[in-house]
Amino acid sequence: MFIALGLLIGLLAAVPLGPINVYVVSQTLKRDFFHGMMAGLTASLLDAVYCLVALIGISTINAALVRFDIPLKIGAAVLLTAIGIRLILHANKTISEQSNPGPKTVAKTPRPAIAVLLLYVSNPTLYIFWLSVAGIVSTHNWLTDSRSYEVIFSLACGLGSMLWYFLLVRYVHKYHHLLKPRTFRKIFIGLAIFLFLLAAYSLLSLAFPSISGKV
Repeated sequence: MFIALGLLIGLLAAVPLGPINVYVVSQTLKRDFFHGMMAGLTASLLDAVYCLVALIGISTINAALVRFDIPLKIGAAVLLTAIGIRLILHANKTISEQSNPGPKTVAKTPRPAIAVLLLYVSNPTLYIFWLSVAGIVSTHNWLTDSRSYEVIFSLACGLGSMLWYFLLVRYVHKYHHLLKPRTFRKIFIGLAIFLFLLAAYSLLSLAFPSISGKV
C-alpha cells in the first residue's frame, strides 16, 4: 500500500509545470532524448533523496531551511534567469540551424544533470514540499518505524517521478519534428519567460514574505 502511495506522490510531485519540467523539455528539444532523460533521471534521483532525508530528520532540515532561505532564493533567481537567457539565445540559433538543415551530431555532456542538481539545491519550494510529505506520512503513521520502509517509500517516490519524466521526454522527442522552426522559437521564448517569472517571484517573496503563502 505505501509503495503505491509513494509512486503516486512521486508522479504528482513531478507533473506540475516548474523549472525542472521546463529544463527537461528544453534539453530534449535542443539536444536529444538521451540528454532529456539525463535531466529527468537526475530529478527523480533527487526526489528520492530529498524524500528520504526529510523522513529521517524533519526538524533538523526545517531549521536549516529557515537559516538559508534568503541565499537559496537569490541563487534560484539567478540560476533561473541564466537558463532563461540561454533558452532565448538558443531560440535564435534554432531558427538559423533549421533554415540550413544538415547533419546534426550532439556531443554527450553531463550539463543537464549538473543544471538540475543546481536547480534543486537552490529551490526552497522542493525542501518544503518533501518536508510536508514526510510530515503527513509520519503524522498518519503510514510508514512503520523502520528505516527500510522509509527507504522503500522514498525509492517509490523516485520511480513515480521517473515515470512522468520518461513519458514527457518520449512525447516531446517523438513529436518535435512536426514543429516548424518558428514554433520552436516561440516555445523556447515562452519557456524563458516562464523562468523569468519564477525568478521574479523568488525575489519578490523575499521583499514580501506574505505572497509565498498565497501561491
